[in-house]
Amino acid sequence: MNKAVILQTVPALFRPTRNNIQLAAWSFHCFEHQFWIKRVFSCTFKMAVLRSRMGVKAALPKYELYCYYVVLSMAMLWAASWILEASSSNANRKSFKSHIQPGWYYFSRKMDTADLEWMMWFSMFREHIVFALSGHVIFAKICSMLAPQYRSLVYMVYGLLAVLTSMGWTYVTLILSHCVLLYSISLVKLRWLCFAAGLSTLATFKMEPFVSWQTGFVTGSFELRPVLFYGGCGFTIMRCMSFALENCEKKEGNYSILELLKYNFYLPFFYFGPIMTFDKFYKQANNPDLNRREREMWNIFIQALLHLGVIIIVAVIFHFMYILTIPSDLKLLKHLSDWAIAGLAYLNLVYDWVKAAVLFGVINTISRLDHLDPPKPPKCITMLYVFSETHFDRGINDWLCKYVYNYLGGKHENVLDELIASLCTFGVTALWLGPGWVVLIWAFLNCFGLNFELWTAKFFKMEPFVSIEMAMSESMSRRIRAVFNTFNFWCIVLYNILALNSLDFAKLVAKRLLLKGFPLSTITVMFVTYCLVQIIKEKERRQALIDDPDPIPPPAPVPPPTTTAASTLAAQMDASAPQPVDPNKEKAE
Repeated sequence: MNKAVILQTVPALFRPTRNNIQLAAWSFHCFEHQFWIKRVFSCTFKMAVLRSRMGVKAALPKYELYCYYVVLSMAMLWAASWILEASSSNANRKSFKSHIQPGWYYFSRKMDTADLEWMMWFSMFREHIVFALSGHVIFAKICSMLAPQYRSLVYMVYGLLAVLTSMGWTYVTLILSHCVLLYSISLVKLRWLCFAAGLSTLATFKMEPFVSWQTGFVTGSFELRPVLFYGGCGFTIMRCMSFALENCEKKEGNYSILELLKYNFYLPFFYFGPIMTFDKFYKQANNPDLNRREREMWNIFIQALLHLGVIIIVAVIFHFMYILTIPSDLKLLKHLSDWAIAGLAYLNLVYDWVKAAVLFGVINTISRLDHLDPPKPPKCITMLYVFSETHFDRGINDWLCKYVYNYLGGKHENVLDELIASLCTFGVTALWLGPGWVVLIWAFLNCFGLNFELWTAKFFKMEPFVSIEMAMSESMSRRIRAVFNTFNFWCIVLYNILALNSLDFAKLVAKRLLLKGFPLSTITVMFVTYCLVQIIKEKERRQALIDDPDPIPPPAPVPPPTTTAASTLAAQMDASAPQPVDPNKEKAE
């Protein structure tokens, strides 16, 4: 068959005409544009990954991290040696007599007993607390086996009887009156009214003459009575406010007052917390499914052993380092080294976290046996360098965040909304702790620190700072951020020493580290703190890689043929195409 005839049978679209050759060249151009679009997308993807690494996921060389570990360990041992020497040489000091008592005889040392709350739990009233909590565990277990649908009611009855036995019927009557009052107000379903009534009721336990009038209802006198009175009343008001606010959110009907009493008289949470918001408690306490997850009991057992080990370690430390008594003696502090002063400030915050973690941990262990999921322990001060994560009671923190801070602050992006939310949050916190000059100064400084972080973050998101950070390496960005976090860390330490120790001790620490110790002590302590911040960031980086691994980058695109290749292909097709045949010439042949 002739080539011309064959050519005529081919579809017109695929014939190698001039138009089709131009179409093929245009297709190559489109493919080339697509290739560059993919290249741009790949660069954008890499830029996004780089931005994420500039923050949490930025890595440092291993040898640099090892140096930070060594420097921090040596500095902590050096500061501890100064505190140990000061404790040993001043054990018989007159100002220590009220707090330094005979300890374990086989240590031949005295013990620091300055913290009444710790001594109450693990020394003076240990048997009473263990007896009450053990009874709760036994009755709760029996009820869970026989009648699990009534277990929340059994929790309430046992808690009510325990409170009645320890504090008397007049105290129970006082608590019930507050519960009935706030329940009645919650039926109106006005959020502002519930807040106003709850805060007013809380103020009656913080201000005279209301405090004296209400304490008169409690009969009998024993050393633990003031602690139980204020703890039970304060936590009761916060729980009733949570109930009232959740009832306002309920669209149909109201929760019954029996649910409020079940929630309030759960014994492990009644006197000492932590606070669990009503919505979580109601859902978990009425959950009919009591099956445990795999290895849950083993984890609870390990957690109990861990708490026991920490209690023993704290008792040993109290026999060798008087970290709570020494800060109360300003005359002695003036003769101590700058290392001892910085170590005392840091260890006081660490101890307060350990105390909160252990006390809440013991209670949380019991509540987990009751198939509840209590608030997590607070984040260790060793892992903190920003104000937004600073808290020593996660239950109170969750309560404030849900009903005040997040409710008023929204997404926490607007500066004015954030300021209003933080002011209201720390206002409620100051009322909860008890109004006083020290508490008000503490609240103001922490509120300022929280807002200053937001202002600084927004300022450095503007140009040219963003471009400067994108131009530098990941590790250098992390180092510069750590420098700023170092100063933030010591602001957190100084601000919170006010609430834990005294204003005089906080002023002395700031004066020794920033004025008298400048430049040697200041630079040295800041460098050690910088090492600590880098170690914290490394732990956060590893956790971030577990929680949110980096996405897999798209595959590299195959480069397309160039325009020159398309032109060459068109020329070849022109040369190989058969020429048209003249019909007259063909007939003559």
